Amino acid sequence: MERTTSAAGTHALAALLAASLAAMLAACASTPDYEAPAIATAPVYHAAQAAAPGEAPPLDRWWLGFQDPELARLIERALAQNLDLEAAAARVDQARASAGIAAAALLPTVSAQAGISAERQSLESPLGKLASAFPGYDRTPVLRSEALVASWELDPAGGLKRQREQRGYEAQAAEAERLGVRVSVAAEVADAWLRIRGARLRLDLAKQRLRDDTRLLELVQARREDGLATLGEQAQAEARVAQVRATLAPLRAEIASQQNRLAVLVGEAPGKVGADAAPGPLALPAWGSDLHPADLLRRRPDVLAAERRLAAAHAGVGVASAEYYPKLSLSALLGMESLRTGVPNAANFQPAAALGLRWRLFDFGAIDAEVARATAARREALLRYRQAMLRATEDVENAMVAAGALREESAALRDEVAAASRARDQAHEAWMGGAASLLDALELDRQYLTAQDRLSQVETESARATVAGFRALGGGW
Repeated sequence: MERTTSAAGTHALAALLAASLAAMLAACASTPDYEAPAIATAPVYHAAQAAAPGEAPPLDRWWLGFQDPELARLIERALAQNLDLEAAAARVDQARASAGIAAAALLPTVSAQAGISAERQSLESPLGKLASAFPGYDRTPVLRSEALVASWELDPAGGLKRQREQRGYEAQAAEAERLGVRVSVAAEVADAWLRIRGARLRLDLAKQRLRDDTRLLELVQARREDGLATLGEQAQAEARVAQVRATLAPLRAEIASQQNRLAVLVGEAPGKVGADAAPGPLALPAWGSDLHPADLLRRRPDVLAAERRLAAAHAGVGVASAEYYPKLSLSALLGMESLRTGVPNAANFQPAAALGLRWRLFDFGAIDAEVARATAARREALLRYRQAMLRATEDVENAMVAAGALREESAALRDEVAAASRARDQAHEAWMGGAASLLDALELDRQYLTAQDRLSQVETESARATVAGFRALGGGW
């Protein structure tokens, strides 16, 4: 009878384990492997006709297209020293370590254990009273134990596998975000550099205007002494000098603030970094004529990161779904335990083995909520991925439109500056000959200087728009 009962129990346990394994294997089918969703993109950019013509530099080092060795040196320096970039690299290391921990969970673990305990037995305790009646009773036993313990959690339902995938995808997302910081750092350095150059150009123009207006004031004063100019004309010339002098301080402040910005970007204390940014003509590289929105799916770091976050969220659904099924674990112990010091032998050898089963059988309500939360997180990640792609396309379109408009404005301003220069020269000659008033000459002079200053601003903005385009395209890595 006892043998029959024992056999029946064994068959029942085997049937339960078989059913559990079947259920776990079925779980794998409930969470299919991740496949990146298709994102519909336009065949070309709508503003492609506004893209700058010419040969484009390589996207990974687009700054070489400006043909400015100092700019290239500063960007390389920032990429090596920028603290935000170093912090992003540290986040990548953290994510990779988490992925390593998740991968290790799939493997068996082996640990060594050893212990020694000493006790002085009370003679008044039940055990002491009983044991003290025997000859050779030792009141101070020392128990020594050594063991190797191995354990392994089986993963037929795929929960640990999905967790490993999730952590791996998160590490890849962190790496993409690091690339995004790299792209931003390179673009920020170039932007600061261009603003310094532009402010210095405007400062040089303002100083030139100040010299010209000071000479004009001296001329008016001399003519007034000769009775050829009025006190009102002298006051107008003095006001013009004061007006131009007032523009110098804001330009110097702009240069200083952008130098401080540049210093922080290269990982140094604010100072005179960028002092070599001399004003002058600057080559504007093209973006290329073979650009397509679909390229952003593999070039834009924020789009890459969003897609990897989506993959991690998909794996998270698998992790949550695996909780519906039983978990099995195997463990074994090889050790010895003895009251005497000695080598392992048959007498003190103490092996053990265990098969564990854990099943949240009556907790399906909580598991349902966990799966629903993971599914909602996956849906959110998908929407964020699509939104990242839309914003990336928007950035490129806006950069192309802005660059095209600035090129047109710059061409028109060059014509305006040339015409205003001719008109100013004629007005000055007419005033010197007495055929026109100083007020007319000063007004034409103001128009010329305003157009010249605006042209320098637009050329700087055009260069900054070019940088923004390379940043929008994900250039810099």
